[in-house]
Amino acid sequence: MSPVFSNATIDKVNGSKTIFVSAGGNLRTDFGVEKISALLKNLGYKTVLKRLASNQKLSNFKDAIVIGKVSDKSIEALLPESVKKKALATGKEGFTILSDEKGTLYIIGSDDSGTLYGCMELAEQIKNQGKIPENISVTEQPEMVLRGTCIGLQKPDYLPGHDVYEYPYTPETFPWFYDKELWIKYLDMMVDNRYNSLYLWNGHPFSSLVKLKDYPYAIEVDDETFKKNEEIFKFLTHEADKRGIWVIQMFYNIIIPKPFADKHGLKTQDRNRPIIPLISDYTRKSIAAFVEKYPNVGLMVALGEAMEGVGQDDIDWFTKTIIPGLKDGLKASGRTDEPPIVLRAHDTDAPAVMKAALPLYKNLYTENKFNGEALTTYEPRGAWAELNRKLASIGTVNISNVHILANLEPFRYGSADFIQKSVQAMDKIYGAKGLHLYPQASYWDWPYTADNVKGRLLQTDRDWIWYKEWGRYAWNSKRDRKGEIDYWANELSKKYGTDLNGGKSILNAYEESGEISPKLLRRYGITDGNRQTLTLGMLMTQLINPFRYGLFTLMYESEAPEGEMIIEYAEKEWKKQGHVGETPVQIAKEVIEHGKKAVVAINQAKPTKDTAEFERLKNDIYCYDAMANSYAEKVKAALYILRYKYSNDVNDLEKALPFLQKSLDAYTELVKLTENDYLYANSMQTKQRKIPMRGVDKTFITWKEMLPVFTKELNHFKKSIDSLKQIKPGMVAKIVAYKNADVKVLSPKAEEFVLGKSVSVFSDTSVLVKEITPELVGLKGIKVSKSNQIKAGTEIKFTTKSAVKLLVGYFNPKDANTLHPPQLETDASANNYGQSEIKISNAIVLNGYLPLNVHAYSFQPGTHTLTLGKGASLILGFIDDKQELRIFNAGLDGRGKDIDWLFE
Repeated sequence: MSPVFSNATIDKVNGSKTIFVSAGGNLRTDFGVEKISALLKNLGYKTVLKRLASNQKLSNFKDAIVIGKVSDKSIEALLPESVKKKALATGKEGFTILSDEKGTLYIIGSDDSGTLYGCMELAEQIKNQGKIPENISVTEQPEMVLRGTCIGLQKPDYLPGHDVYEYPYTPETFPWFYDKELWIKYLDMMVDNRYNSLYLWNGHPFSSLVKLKDYPYAIEVDDETFKKNEEIFKFLTHEADKRGIWVIQMFYNIIIPKPFADKHGLKTQDRNRPIIPLISDYTRKSIAAFVEKYPNVGLMVALGEAMEGVGQDDIDWFTKTIIPGLKDGLKASGRTDEPPIVLRAHDTDAPAVMKAALPLYKNLYTENKFNGEALTTYEPRGAWAELNRKLASIGTVNISNVHILANLEPFRYGSADFIQKSVQAMDKIYGAKGLHLYPQASYWDWPYTADNVKGRLLQTDRDWIWYKEWGRYAWNSKRDRKGEIDYWANELSKKYGTDLNGGKSILNAYEESGEISPKLLRRYGITDGNRQTLTLGMLMTQLINPFRYGLFTLMYESEAPEGEMIIEYAEKEWKKQGHVGETPVQIAKEVIEHGKKAVVAINQAKPTKDTAEFERLKNDIYCYDAMANSYAEKVKAALYILRYKYSNDVNDLEKALPFLQKSLDAYTELVKLTENDYLYANSMQTKQRKIPMRGVDKTFITWKEMLPVFTKELNHFKKSIDSLKQIKPGMVAKIVAYKNADVKVLSPKAEEFVLGKSVSVFSDTSVLVKEITPELVGLKGIKVSKSNQIKAGTEIKFTTKSAVKLLVGYFNPKDANTLHPPQLETDASANNYGQSEIKISNAIVLNGYLPLNVHAYSFQPGTHTLTLGKGASLILGFIDDKQELRIFNAGLDGRGKDIDWLFE
């Protein structure tokens, strides 16, 4: 409710505070005034609110509070020159608070948001001091232009009949979306922390929020739900506007609603589908209707994942569909402003898209992930840093996205030191001037945490420190570290009822434990994406043969300090070469030490308030400690196992055994710590999850589920050692070749050939097979034109009466002319056929090429069409789905034998 203003004569009211507000006040100013008025009332003041009419003369201004923006004519003449000068100099969202010798307090903003933030700053000081501060002089402006949080209107698993990201807005799917009280609580948290943008993530929101005259059948919700959606979205955008917050609706391209897709015989999403006029027209009109209908709303555009990566289609879609649609909406509503459009740089050539778009629309931003879908370092480097600097140099604001946090969930995280340094890195290394912050954990399960607490915990309550720390440093990252220790210690001591030293101990526990997950992932992990759940652990084969699992090398090259992977370290040790940078052994020592210090620190705090939450935090610190020990001991074992790869000495394997046992013991402790305290480790519980285990239908989501896997791994290793001791010289393992399945290929111009040495593999080149693993010899491949693959992609039509696997060979290294292997980091559909994992590494060598890796696509009985993207690949043939497809490294790269069999 807006404050009620009096036009009475302006004079001092005894026992009260008179608040003069400029005639040009608006929703944001009024919201700030309400905050001040409420606090003054709590202090025993009677507040009188008065509007200043233009050119109004004042009789007595003593002990008043004057609130407004510096450009308001009604207030400009009243301001002391020093106040006016400071306020004008602050820039966008800046403010000045100053008290003069008469006791008059000025809160003057450079704009409406600045006035609001000035009120919020005074309110915070009143709360902290328990009184109106005397002789105050504060002038501030934010470092980052956009400071935003995000909420996903998405779920841990798929809806029936829908694909990834497809979630219509309904009370059944998102009951919290219609909870106005919950929204107010969240928006109040945002303004308290000075966030100014709220991102709502969804695959295709328009079919839940607008109706189109030309496409009435595209709506995905019933009339009653549609009315509820209209009401709540208008409520949300209005309440957000009061708090200086833009609501930015995100959507993926190209996703279309299921009713629309069904009517036109289309898929809701098809990464390899070209732009067609029908879909373009529908999308343009959807955007226009959305912009016309909802004010104070921007758009965030994800061109990647549902469209085919980098290319002209991205540019055309952005400039010929999205921007025109937004302009149509502005024109229909008579608006001349330009709402923000944020271009997500993920899986698209953002610089090229922006170059084409800027002449058409000016209020553009770019957004790129900070450390991928994790938090790994505040020292980013390499190609990722170069891309971010390139985005920042375009001439628009680049926003750093702290995304998913797959290596942090579900445990609590609150390292002020790590977060402050991360924000500083966004500025100094990336040149970013915006923050886009994901929830600390359980993104897919909003608004709840994974804690096993009756009634569930809200993320905003549990992870308050996460939001507060990022917000504080997005506003000003250059705060003095010593002062920050005192600030956070005071905040924590107030929350838990400790003395200041107790607050410092809790902060120390947060900061020591806060180093563990980032260090573990950046030195041992497979990916920075959410296909890996770090806290569930890793298989030994993932540590000693990471390339088999689709190693995302950018994490090591850009999102970690210079250093070595486990396999690199082991090879250098064997060759007696020097090591470079951060090493696996170093990190194993460091994370154990961090865990010890965190446990000591948390035990030093003696809480008297919110003790139940403190105990949950304390348990998380113990979880971090157990996880650090489990990883560290397993890495020690891995190094001995990799040494065996070179030495062939079984003694090296036996040296690994005690370390692997210690790792399992620590993991067993982690199971005990989490078994009754957490519902799950990962909030994404779909087939996209791959590491440590493929999680389908909410399987392998707890540590208890993983314990038998790691126990079996250890037992198999023991048996392998025993078997090695029994092997007689000259014994050779039997090779089982794959058998051709009975499949009828329907594709025109498809030429069959039999795999083997010295055979041609393309219809338009003379390239021959140089080497091939024996398991593939005799398979009936499909010979296609390499040039056509590069130009238009590959399409294979076939029919089968039984379940089969189609084997496809992917070239190394990938380049512009080769088909890029399935990669869940950029393509959410990359495992729809079970194809994301390498089945046979280094399996075929063509003359003049490096070895190819083999992936397998699974199909049920029936007629199918497999469409692959642009780029050369080998179609190697079909095998029966029941035939064992052992995952192994054929070793044709000359880098040594496969030792994964030790564990499986």
